Amino acid sequence: MDEEKLPSDGDIGAVMGFSGFGKKARTFDLEAIFEQTRRTAIERSQRVLEDRQKGPQMEEEGESSKSVKGPSQRDKTAARNQQSGSSSSDSSDSDSELVGPPVPPQHGAQEDELVGPPLPPDYRDNTANSDDDDDDEADAQDDDDDDNPVKKIPDTHEIILQHGTKTVSALALDPSGARLVTGGYDYDVRFWDFAGMDQALQAFRTLQPCECHQIKSVQYSITGDVLLVVSGNAQAKVLDRDGFNVMECIKGDQYIVDMANTKGHTAMLNCGCWHPKIKEEFMTCSNDGTVRTWDVKSEKQHKSVFKPRSQQGKKVVPTCCTYSRDGKLIAAGCQDGTIQIWDRNMSVHTKFHCRQAHTPGSDTSCLCFSYDGVTVASRGGDDTLKIWDIRNFRKPVNEANRLTNYFSMTDCCFSPDDRLVVTGTSVKKEEGNGKLVFFDRASFQKVYEIEVTNASVVRCLWHPKLNQIMVGTGNGLAKVYYDPVKSHRGAKLCVVKSKRKEKHAETLTQDYIITPHALPMFREARQRSTRKQLEKDRLDPKKSHKPEPPVSGPGRGGRVAAHGGTLSSFIVKNIALDKTDDSNPREAILRHAKEASENPYWIAPAYEQTQPEPVFAEESEEDEEADKEPEWKKRKI
Repeated sequence: MDEEKLPSDGDIGAVMGFSGFGKKARTFDLEAIFEQTRRTAIERSQRVLEDRQKGPQMEEEGESSKSVKGPSQRDKTAARNQQSGSSSSDSSDSDSELVGPPVPPQHGAQEDELVGPPLPPDYRDNTANSDDDDDDEADAQDDDDDDNPVKKIPDTHEIILQHGTKTVSALALDPSGARLVTGGYDYDVRFWDFAGMDQALQAFRTLQPCECHQIKSVQYSITGDVLLVVSGNAQAKVLDRDGFNVMECIKGDQYIVDMANTKGHTAMLNCGCWHPKIKEEFMTCSNDGTVRTWDVKSEKQHKSVFKPRSQQGKKVVPTCCTYSRDGKLIAAGCQDGTIQIWDRNMSVHTKFHCRQAHTPGSDTSCLCFSYDGVTVASRGGDDTLKIWDIRNFRKPVNEANRLTNYFSMTDCCFSPDDRLVVTGTSVKKEEGNGKLVFFDRASFQKVYEIEVTNASVVRCLWHPKLNQIMVGTGNGLAKVYYDPVKSHRGAKLCVVKSKRKEKHAETLTQDYIITPHALPMFREARQRSTRKQLEKDRLDPKKSHKPEPPVSGPGRGGRVAAHGGTLSSFIVKNIALDKTDDSNPREAILRHAKEASENPYWIAPAYEQTQPEPVFAEESEEDEEADKEPEWKKRKI
């Protein structure tokens, strides 16, 4: 149907019997409203100017009226209103876009903005230059601080946390910065709470989650409720904030050739980290030549497998792994010196690949993405620190050499403002101090360094919220560097608390009961002081629980003498000390014959009625002669 044939609204209203379809929308004249608003603002500004100028002019008129009578106040006010009206109208015509009250006339001639009556001229002349100079110096100093990233390094103060005596190989802070976790070669994982510690700086919990395996890496999830612990075994663990086990990864079948067909790792783990966006996902890499992603809710099998390959297609061991800041890329540094980066959703072919990033055979100890997600920093086992642009991944943007690295987990990280790159250096025992070195990201010049201690600097962490630097060393120390002005919370919470006094176990004295009307024989002596009562109780063996002295002699009351701790040793000792000689048993038995015949006790009384009298044969002369014969003549029977 053509539009010309459609009936209009008026025709439809006439047919239906009403005038229109409801109320029409109101229309506003915006230009008229803006003009009215501008005029109202001009009038208000005129009133404000009149009120401000009334005060000083009335004082001047009062002084002049004493000497000479001038024009009336009403005439002055009218002239001033006319003048201000003309000036305001001129300003409004010249600057029609101005919305609000116009700028006072004095402000155009004066540099400083004043509220209230104007200051005397001499004050203005004396202070204008000094105020301007101070403001310029402050602005210049702020600009210098903004331009110079070295001044933002928080290293004026430090605290030392004693983890143990062996290398601190793992370091982690939760996202809020309230709790620090350290792990080391001594198999221990220690929890430090900044808000709960005092100046004693003691860990509130110590545990060994992986038994006799060195801790390689620890990291909190993005929510801070769980902790990933990677150790020298093939199974990573997830703990809650109190150290209780939440999940343990399954171990794979080590007899299967293709590692993609196993459900878990089959060799020692090297590194692990959480996904920066998904709180349930984490990643581990192992000596079995795979990088695997996991889900906390399903511990029976991994989510996906990434297999690094050499140029010849052979298996390569990944030594470190990390996510990009947005979580879309997965990067791994390998033993053959390559850096391989995959798309998280495409696990077969790499998206970025650099074949000769570091010296082949050296363990790449750390990979770290910058906060803008474009730059990657790599810390190699060949004593180098390199910066890469993933958009042009063939050669490094910058490189720093002669940074000694003896550990397979030496860290590198970016500053919170993304303008500095930080790493640690290693030293041999008693051959110098380990340093924390700062490089400018743009020029890659060494701009600052901190001598930490006389051992290697293994782990380093720069927390963006706290603005504090955590360092793990090779002699069992975890140092926290901070600045009272530039840093927030963290170590500042515990250094202001004094040490808690140790509670000494004291013997409680018996309560003294006051009985004023008791008889003298039942009245207790009044207690003068607690110390004297303690001394008296100490002399009382019952009140002081004095131990019984050792038994002297053979023992009494079921107690064995001091020469033997057990009954068997006591019996053996008594047998050894027995003086009787039992070499002739017949004589030993006949020794009791006279006593047994005179006072029978055991056998004779029982057979007293039925026992016959013994009759013995009498000895003859032949027997006596036979006894007198020598032994060799005796007849043998």
